[in-house]
Amino acid sequence: MDHHNIIDQGLTRRAVLGAAAGVALGAYGAARGLAAEVPDTFDGSTFALRAPEPNAKRGGVLRYGVLSAPAHFDVHQSGTVANIGTQGCMYDNLLRRDPRDSGQSIIPDLAHSWEIAKDGKTYTFFLRKGVKFHDGGDLTAEDVKATYARLITPPTGFSSPRSTLFSVVSEVKARDAHTIEFKLSEARPKSFMLGAFASGWNIIVRKKTLEEHNYNLRQVMDFPGTGPFRHKKRIDKEVWVMERNPDYWNQGLPYLDGVEMYHLTPWSPEVGASLLAGKLDYVRLVDPVSLRKIQATPGMAGTEFYQSVIIAHWLNNDKKPFNDPRVRRAMHLVLDRHALTEMVKDMSPSLLGGFLYPFSDYATPTEKLTERLGYQRDPKAAIQEARKLLAAAGYPNGFKLDYLVRDAPNLKLWGVAVQAMLKEALNIEATIRMVQISVWFEEAQAGSFDMTMSAIVSTLLDPSDYFTAWYSKGAPQNYSRWSNVAFQELLPQIGRELDESKRKALVRQAEDLMEQDPPLLPNSWEKATDAWYTYVKGHNPHQYFGLYDVVRFDTFWLDK
Repeated sequence: MDHHNIIDQGLTRRAVLGAAAGVALGAYGAARGLAAEVPDTFDGSTFALRAPEPNAKRGGVLRYGVLSAPAHFDVHQSGTVANIGTQGCMYDNLLRRDPRDSGQSIIPDLAHSWEIAKDGKTYTFFLRKGVKFHDGGDLTAEDVKATYARLITPPTGFSSPRSTLFSVVSEVKARDAHTIEFKLSEARPKSFMLGAFASGWNIIVRKKTLEEHNYNLRQVMDFPGTGPFRHKKRIDKEVWVMERNPDYWNQGLPYLDGVEMYHLTPWSPEVGASLLAGKLDYVRLVDPVSLRKIQATPGMAGTEFYQSVIIAHWLNNDKKPFNDPRVRRAMHLVLDRHALTEMVKDMSPSLLGGFLYPFSDYATPTEKLTERLGYQRDPKAAIQEARKLLAAAGYPNGFKLDYLVRDAPNLKLWGVAVQAMLKEALNIEATIRMVQISVWFEEAQAGSFDMTMSAIVSTLLDPSDYFTAWYSKGAPQNYSRWSNVAFQELLPQIGRELDESKRKALVRQAEDLMEQDPPLLPNSWEKATDAWYTYVKGHNPHQYFGLYDVVRFDTFWLDK
């Protein structure tokens, strides 16, 4: 291997940041077509994370508003910020995304250094020594091995939404107490793999904890981590209180004495009102009307950023008539996506888009997308084509369906609108059945619906991630149970292709397939909003991709 000493004792703070950014733009940068040379070796043994501002103050408790309380506590089995947004600060990862640049670069975490074999098929991580779990146990490579074994080859009854990130990992080996090795069956782009390891979801859990609870942590509220904060108390559906970990391995962090996580309904007026009234210091998923008021208020700030979420409708391919691509395409064509995004502009920000993240370089540009049936501002031609397709499929007079909708303010509004669009255009009668989030996941995974609407999450912006997790046959978030032979043949080609122009061409082929044989019906793509008092320092949400990777709060501090 060629060894590159990326960070050494003599580098300045700025050089450290630059080196870290150059090492791995990760999936975020790669998906935008940014060229980033990832060295085979990264030595971050002297790297110490600190707040971006000089003279950060210590002390104080951050009052933080996050969306609804989690339905269970097993982060690895979750797909909602209700878990990672509250629990993330109790844990660490092998690698992490840098909070100072909105998570766009990858920096050391429990692994201070790493090596990638020249053939791209072996990743070796060197763990910090002296790291303690909250219960006093020592972190070893066996804990990392047990964590990733659970993620990659989940036990019976375990739902692992992100197992597809590591589909090419053939072996995880603890070489010694502080060295962990991942063997790949074939090489993948380095930025993709490092982005997978840096995902905020992939928290390291103690092997002993897993064994004691039969590898299921759903009902274990306070399983020990190594993170900057530890559990203090929790009042269900109200607040989760964290306190500073006095034995945190990154000496000097965290700055805060604690964090109080208050559970609020996303996009609801109470989120913005709680901040404006001074009851909270920082809130997430504030409605656009409140955000504009906050941005105009001295001493307060807020921002929108891209969210790693699609709002979509899944049609149960195990049932007739939804197993017919003509029926799914007909329903796809009659959704007026311009009206749907406009409808919620003052409730929850969203973007027009199809089957790919609309702000990604891999996606068809919006101006081109709006020339297609199903995305045009005038829906007449799309409706005519949809009626022909439905008639050809044998349903000229429409049909009835059970419409499962996840209970959230924006989804409720969209559900009624989509119900009306299907009735008016195709005489499809959809009976809405509203359920809470925990029920939705259970029924969606069980296939207890004809059509269902919700939001689902990807880990990375790279299409190799969400194409596999959302659209691949048998994938954990393929709620439609959709399968397309040509698409399945394209997936491994997209995954292993290193030439960006060739990779984009393959992605466009996949997009064309999905337009004709929809795996789901895109409704819109979510944007997210954060707002805070300007005395809250040590964070940079302006270019986040999603809510899930920068959730540690260790660099936060209060300037008051």
